[in-house]
Amino acid sequence: MTVAHSLLSCGNVFHWFKRREIVLITALLGGFVFLCTTRSSGGEFNAVVSIGDTAPTWKDLVGVDDKLHSLADVADKAFVLVIFTCNSCPYAVDYESRFVDLETRLGGAAGELAIIAINVNLIEEDRFAAMKQRAKERNFQFPYLFDESQAIAKAYGAARTPECFLLDGDRKIAYMGSFDDDSRGLIVTHRYVEEAIESLQNGAPVRVQETPPVGCAVRYSRSREGRKTS
Repeated sequence: MTVAHSLLSCGNVFHWFKRREIVLITALLGGFVFLCTTRSSGGEFNAVVSIGDTAPTWKDLVGVDDKLHSLADVADKAFVLVIFTCNSCPYAVDYESRFVDLETRLGGAAGELAIIAINVNLIEEDRFAAMKQRAKERNFQFPYLFDESQAIAKAYGAARTPECFLLDGDRKIAYMGSFDDDSRGLIVTHRYVEEAIESLQNGAPVRVQETPPVGCAVRYSRSREGRKTS
């Protein structure tokens, strides 16, 4: 074999490997694009729902007023703030006065906003009787509902108390996460929920659509399977 033939053979081999690399890289990139475009549902900090999703609905959840409530009850409101909260979490307790203040300013019969608080915890401190007492002590003017099945919290992917979900006029999720950026309320620089409401009122895009919820873990019941016997 001549030197020229050897070089030609090497060139063919190099060309073959080069083509293989291009095909491999293209395949990998194609796979990457496929993975990105087929992302599972869920937001950045929520594994179940995303911004723009139609909000999960509910009906016949009992409130501390001993009445049954549904999301449809507030169909006349421009916006709905769903808050998963409880009695026992210090973070939730710290936010209660801010929830009451927001209800006073933007809620009520004449306001555009409906606030609905929901508790799904099953521990003694969060039982229905304790919820009634807390609502009375704090003078809640918004519904405070109890879902013993915990189904509605799971449908929203709620992980913390408190955790907020702001619904727009079409009842799509416009914002979800923390109420503001300081759970203690001492140095609040971003009022995420109020800023989102203001954007919706002005017909503008919500600038911050999602933040990580800060609080205590929702106390979901653990399903226990019996031990199998042979």
